[in-house]
Amino acid sequence: MTIQKWLASLALAAGLISTAASAETIRLAVTDVEGMEQLQREYGGFVEELEKATGYDVEFTPVNNRTAAVEAMRAEQVDFVLTGPAEYVIFAKLTDAKPVVGWHRPDYFAQVVVMAEGDIKSMADLKGKKVAFGEVGSTSQQLGPAQVLSDAGLKYNTDYTAEIIKRNVAVEAMIRGDVQAIGMNLTHLRSVREKFPGQKFAVVGRGPDLPNDILISASYVKPEVVETVRKAFLEKGDVLMGGVLKGEDTKKYDGGYFVATVNDKDYDMVRLMYATIGVPEFSKFLGE
Repeated sequence: MTIQKWLASLALAAGLISTAASAETIRLAVTDVEGMEQLQREYGGFVEELEKATGYDVEFTPVNNRTAAVEAMRAEQVDFVLTGPAEYVIFAKLTDAKPVVGWHRPDYFAQVVVMAEGDIKSMADLKGKKVAFGEVGSTSQQLGPAQVLSDAGLKYNTDYTAEIIKRNVAVEAMIRGDVQAIGMNLTHLRSVREKFPGQKFAVVGRGPDLPNDILISASYVKPEVVETVRKAFLEKGDVLMGGVLKGEDTKKYDGGYFVATVNDKDYDMVRLMYATIGVPEFSKFLGE
């Protein structure tokens, strides 16, 4: 090798090292996933595609709960957070987080489910009865179903008794007759029908489609970084969704898509839901 070629090779290697060393690193948290192992299992495929689409290194930031995600953002320990509608309005209240892109979930709406062959045939029949909600603070398991009941004229935990019970346990209780209805979304109902094949379930109340899940960015993230990430979703959406669907729980996004324009007002229905269950200030995560 001539000295000229050697110098050229050295310059090229130095350039590659410099580029690698200067690669932007962004930190990502997901509010409904705990632990690094689960994050990698559910969102590892998505992160691989996001790194290719942006040229950034993406690091997971595990959080134990939703409050921890807010604190991590306040402490500048996380740059982007994927969260649900109920969580988003809390983030918007407690931080200066900005919407980046919506994650649309097909058939994402709240339902009130009863035993098909039971005594409950309408929402009005639930007055004075017990209604179970699967997870405190959940958009589709507590807030949404409570709003469905409210829209039917049933005041939360006044015209009926509201109980927070894990979904499968609640189903067993409903089969026994200990509770008369359960709040859940369509994905949950499909799962319940698979796990309890000998039982018949019916829907007596259904709400409108819920707002999208949402990727938000911290206020201190550079605008050009946010724009690069947003552009990746717009131009490589199908590829990124393919990475998302490599997880198990992330199958809830199957058939979904990414939404470039996110309007904070779209989440006013969630703010109304908080007020419906008696939490009008929505300034903290319920149950934490």
